[in-house]
Amino acid sequence: MVPRPVRSRRKHVIRLLAVPVTLALASVIGVRASPPAAAGDDASTSGADALARYERQTLTWHDCHGADGDETGAALDAVGAQCTDVTVPLDYARPAGRTITVAVARRTATDPAHRLGTLLVNTGGPGPSLDGVLAVARGIPPVIPHGSPAVAARYDLVGMDPRFFGRSTPLECGWPTGNFVGSANGAAVDRRSFDHSVMLAKDLAARCAGLRDRLPHASTRNVARDMDVVRSVLGEKRISYLGWSYGTYLGAVYMQLFPGRAQRVVLDSAVDPATWGPSPLRVTGAAAATAGLRDWASWAALRPGRYGLGSTTGQVLATVDSVRETAARRPLPVGQHRITAAMLPGLLLTAVDSDEAYAAFSAKVRVLRDAARGVATAPTPDLEEYLDLLASADVTPAFWFSAGTALRCADRAASRNPETYWYDIHAHRADEPFYGPLTRNITPCAFWPTDPAEPATVVRNDARALIVGASGDPSAPYPGQLALHRALTGSRMVTLRDAYLHGVYLFAGNPCVDTTVDRYLLDGASPTTDTACVRR
Repeated sequence: MVPRPVRSRRKHVIRLLAVPVTLALASVIGVRASPPAAAGDDASTSGADALARYERQTLTWHDCHGADGDETGAALDAVGAQCTDVTVPLDYARPAGRTITVAVARRTATDPAHRLGTLLVNTGGPGPSLDGVLAVARGIPPVIPHGSPAVAARYDLVGMDPRFFGRSTPLECGWPTGNFVGSANGAAVDRRSFDHSVMLAKDLAARCAGLRDRLPHASTRNVARDMDVVRSVLGEKRISYLGWSYGTYLGAVYMQLFPGRAQRVVLDSAVDPATWGPSPLRVTGAAAATAGLRDWASWAALRPGRYGLGSTTGQVLATVDSVRETAARRPLPVGQHRITAAMLPGLLLTAVDSDEAYAAFSAKVRVLRDAARGVATAPTPDLEEYLDLLASADVTPAFWFSAGTALRCADRAASRNPETYWYDIHAHRADEPFYGPLTRNITPCAFWPTDPAEPATVVRNDARALIVGASGDPSAPYPGQLALHRALTGSRMVTLRDAYLHGVYLFAGNPCVDTTVDRYLLDGASPTTDTACVRR
């Protein structure tokens, strides 16, 4: 997904918005699982015997709270969760070799007499997911006000930080924050900006060269294998699963690799399993972003007195076009910053369709409009934070920039020829004039120090699953949701119509969706046919 920085007060929705710019969890917990093999050991037993050692390891559970300021750990403790580390192979082809750890949090069912099993929750990103326990157990105010009390009562809730994220063994290439933000959010609007994108991507990839021993093993396939080790050490023959955004791909890969080991599976805001990788929004992202912009414009047109951007959808979009045209001629001065045409598409990716998000977006567009008109203006807080990130030379490990990119590069091979990206942008210039140069731009995977260790996972099976999504999702476009539905032939789909949201179950507060998912998780009752819910 196209990354977008967000304000710290929204940290619990970052991964659900497909943003790898995440905030810090606490420092790594000191208590470790009893390891089956020390890091650096040579392979000395058969693969099956070596892997069995991981599945039989003994875990040491402890409080989740780490250093001062560890909000996630403190919240996990408050709901009765405990944490541990599970040792897994770095390379599953050599299970007796080097090891890493993945962090796990568990809150046991509060109604043990009616316990249904274990529900592993992944909150997307990719990024840390221990707070998946909180999402279901008590909600994450104000985003998930109440969680799902019935589901929380009857399941052991488990969160797992994927390998190289959060409290798990890290993978950090030392990327300057501004370099990554500029690379991920820059659009190749002309040859000069494309060449700049190539330079940034090449620089970021080169900074990871010293981690060649880890990079090929950062894939979703290995995260899914780690999940299965966790399932085994928890003593479960089958495990239920709830995943949002990237978590839908992880869930689909798990079902593909381990048929019969998934019980009840909910995949919310699904990504296309055939395109996930270095450029997951290359094909459908521009169209979804354009539709999202139009939906916001309709909202802003109903409030002309407040924002002054126009009184019809067409007038509001014309205001945006005038900003684009001016930026193409000269940078827009906003406070002490200068905003170029290459920065605009990343800045003008709309958020989910809530009044709060659309109000903040409207204020930002108004600032850009004034700058285009030559009016001295200061950035909004959101815009200021983004521009500060873009100018930052600091390395921010808590944003998981390099780990997220490593995962995408390990999942699917990317073209190594920069000109293929420039040709792709140019070929779609007419039908994707604004967002295409962003969604089709080059990524560090074009220069990655290693190739994927395995082919991309082909998802195709008849496992049962409930797929939930919004028809206007700007971050996981609806065609990709349908693609996953077709790939999982045993699945049923619940669509929230006319909604431009990312993250529907619990997040949208829609009774139709929430009741349908709860009934499935609690009773195993999935809809007999695909169904639609109406936005309230």
